[in-house]
Amino acid sequence: MPKQKTKYVCTECGYESSQFLGRCPGCNTWNSLKEEIEQSTTNALQRLGLTDIGIGSQTSEGDDSSGQPRASFLLSQISDQTLSRMPSGFEELDRVLGGGIVPGSLVLIGGEPGIGKSTLLLQVANQLSSRCRVLYVSAEESGQQVKLRSQRLIVNFNEVEDKDNVSNVEKDEDLSSDENQENNGNSESIKDSTIDSQENLFLLPETDLEVILRELESLKPYLAVIDSIQTIYFASLTSAPGSVAQVRECTSALMQVAKRENITLLIVGHVTKDGALAGPRVLEHLVDTVLYFEGDRFASHRLLRSMKNRFGATHEIGVFEMVANGLKEILNPSELFLGSRDEYSSGTSTVVSMEGTRPIVVEIQALVSPASHGSPRRSTTGIDSSRLQQILAVLEKRVGIPLSKLDTYVATVGGLSVEEPAADLGIAIAVVASFRDRVVDPRTILLGEVGLGGQVRPVSQLELRLREAAKLGFKKAIIPKGQQPPDLGMRILPIAKVIDAIIASIPAQPPTMGS
Repeated sequence: MPKQKTKYVCTECGYESSQFLGRCPGCNTWNSLKEEIEQSTTNALQRLGLTDIGIGSQTSEGDDSSGQPRASFLLSQISDQTLSRMPSGFEELDRVLGGGIVPGSLVLIGGEPGIGKSTLLLQVANQLSSRCRVLYVSAEESGQQVKLRSQRLIVNFNEVEDKDNVSNVEKDEDLSSDENQENNGNSESIKDSTIDSQENLFLLPETDLEVILRELESLKPYLAVIDSIQTIYFASLTSAPGSVAQVRECTSALMQVAKRENITLLIVGHVTKDGALAGPRVLEHLVDTVLYFEGDRFASHRLLRSMKNRFGATHEIGVFEMVANGLKEILNPSELFLGSRDEYSSGTSTVVSMEGTRPIVVEIQALVSPASHGSPRRSTTGIDSSRLQQILAVLEKRVGIPLSKLDTYVATVGGLSVEEPAADLGIAIAVVASFRDRVVDPRTILLGEVGLGGQVRPVSQLELRLREAAKLGFKKAIIPKGQQPPDLGMRILPIAKVIDAIIASIPAQPPTMGS
């Protein structure tokens, strides 16, 4: 018997090596290479009968080069069909997905622990169960734990498919219902407030991939939720669940069944300490859509951001708020990231940031104070720190404002990350307003990219930004010179230099209470 060849595969990035290495050359992670048995390519080709065909051989010039398709077909032979999307029950999620759920698609949702991934998918499964058959595969929680969480979210399951604990779960439900009827006189009102019993929402607490695949082929649901892919294992592999080989094989098997049976899969993925999706990079290549659930764990709002989408635009965001009964969508996120305009405060300005195709009005706050130590501090929240350093250098060199010995703090209201250059002018005006202790008119919008020469450059999608500002009651907009927006009932001030924007937006004297 010939000796089996082995290889060493990195569990973090999938890098392969013929010998063991202490540190992976691909991702510089220590002690991440694990030994695996290398499959012979020749044996695989022999099973397919391809070794005698001469793969990659070139035909001679005199041979007949006209070939016949064996399994392929012309693109024109495919019939034209209208892509029908199903609403998920959340307008914010539909926006991120590109207009709704595409049948047979694979959607990967990642995020930090406790951010609300399972909560969102359980609510989506409950919404869709009123129109189609839904399977919720829980690989991290037992049936009883999911039931307790569903009661908090006002979700009803038709059946708990746990081959070992079905009877225990039913007894617990009967006992809990009897205790509620005896101890709580408000049980009837609670039942009336819940959603009607869903006959199409099924639960499968299972980690074995083969059992999950058999259930998918037998039940044939329209939507299946896999929570999560790192806890599912394939018994034929010797590696532990969550390893590179397990995640790759489990995702590939689920994709084959989903495409064959036209089942939509919503897959939950874990993230590493660096914020990237755990597992091999091929996981993001296999799925159709990659979504990231972001947000501060100590804040109530959550951002669902699209990083890859084969059926829609990328970098779209959906805004949710975590409440007692789960996640609630915020249809007008500008109100969340816009501070109170009734109170005067120096060092604030307002910009319109584009997140995909959605304009969001964001308030920027700045604080400039004398440095308490030798070197001044530069601190940002929601703003790129290197971008702030560049704007401060332009203000000192081109405008003459001495900021090199002053501490500068810049933050966005609500913690929204604003990365596009169109917010440069708003950051510069907020810093100058804080330095001079002046108040910028809270009904003024500032749009423009600041160049190294002190000029203000044009921005993209200006009309969408101004329409959003006009809808929220803003009266004046300072924009780059040369752009011609439509008449939206706002006073438009085109400027070419940063100093012109400072003169137009910051008053020479601080406003009085009467004004």
